[in-house]
Amino acid sequence: MITGIVGLGLIGGSLAKAYKQSESITVYGADKDLTTLEFAKISGAIDDYLTADNISSCDCILIAINPEQAIDWLENNAESIDQHTVVIDCCGTKRKICEVGFRLAEQYGFEYVGGHPMAGNHLWGFKNSRPNLFRGASMVIVPKIYDDIYLLDKIKQLLLPVGFVSISVTTAENHDRLIAFTSQLAHVVSNAYVKSPTATEHRGFSAGSYRDLTRVAWLNPSMWADLFLENSDFMLNELDSIIASLGEYREAIAQNDRETLTQLLDDGRKRKQEIDGK
Repeated sequence: MITGIVGLGLIGGSLAKAYKQSESITVYGADKDLTTLEFAKISGAIDDYLTADNISSCDCILIAINPEQAIDWLENNAESIDQHTVVIDCCGTKRKICEVGFRLAEQYGFEYVGGHPMAGNHLWGFKNSRPNLFRGASMVIVPKIYDDIYLLDKIKQLLLPVGFVSISVTTAENHDRLIAFTSQLAHVVSNAYVKSPTATEHRGFSAGSYRDLTRVAWLNPSMWADLFLENSDFMLNELDSIIASLGEYREAIAQNDRETLTQLLDDGRKRKQEIDGK
């Protein structure tokens, strides 16, 4: 099996390292940073560079860069991709990249599906990548044809060496709607939370709650800004929802309204129990 990885940051680097744990898999890599690319080859994360000369030999190509860069890469390389190749992007949003991917795949004859590995880290870059990042994780995929069992099985086999335990199938729009809540909103809330003037005094007064809420405040600003703006419609809906909810808590506290405040807190507790089954 031959796999091409475009982008060797946290996600792409971890994918490359995971595939290279199998001696039967050849990995070609591409990255705009030549130092990263060279280090990936020296360290054994990739066998060689992904180029116009070997791109057609890939059984699978995973694109692990931001959506706009992924679109540019696909448009510049689509005609070189062989018809037997399955291309999977790993972008954080799906609508724009899937629209372009499906169109180019139909035009040039290769197979394309949108993808999003449900694993990550608050740190980024190749130096923080690791081969077990996706072990036990889920992979979300967005195929053009929702119930193509043959394609789904093929994707499962191609991704098996990475360590995913499940594949979730959805549409591009539903992915972006859900990810605005499960991932993007959490990063905004965490990032805003640590801007409190009190945050500088937290040492000695903080434990699990602080660590849990602030972990993802340590993010890649440029990457997440791109994702928030690309998914702005769903992000604004989630922000409006949480701002409205916070306003209710604030009002109850300001009015010294214990009954309402207790009810709001109990509603949240019950909601957590309902959605997580605990």
